[in-house]
Amino acid sequence: MGYQRSLWVTAPLFAASLGLLSASAYAVDEEAAKELMKANQCTKCHSVDKDRVGPSLKKIAAKYKGKADGEQMVIKAFSTGPKVKLEDGTQEEHKIIKTKDEAQWKNLAQWILSQ
Repeated sequence: MGYQRSLWVTAPLFAASLGLLSASAYAVDEEAAKELMKANQCTKCHSVDKDRVGPSLKKIAAKYKGKADGEQMVIKAFSTGPKVKLEDGTQEEHKIIKTKDEAQWKNLAQWILSQ
């Protein structure tokens, strides 16, 4: 009985240490995410709660909520420059974030998804 109980305690801790529980195991640095957005002029098109030229961050978060690949899809949007449809119906290439640091991309994506 003691062994089974210890598995209930240690299994989640082990999974978190491997990054398998990403939402709860990753602490978002909100200030770093905001600074990266500001430095790359993301706020010209996006705001936290209002649509501008592009959708609000809340709308982006809602689109990917509960999807296993949500984080990767957000990162792909700002790291590869795909064509995106704007609120007015036109399309253009999404601006690429000027960093190759995957930790910064992950932090920004997690912050966006937390909105």
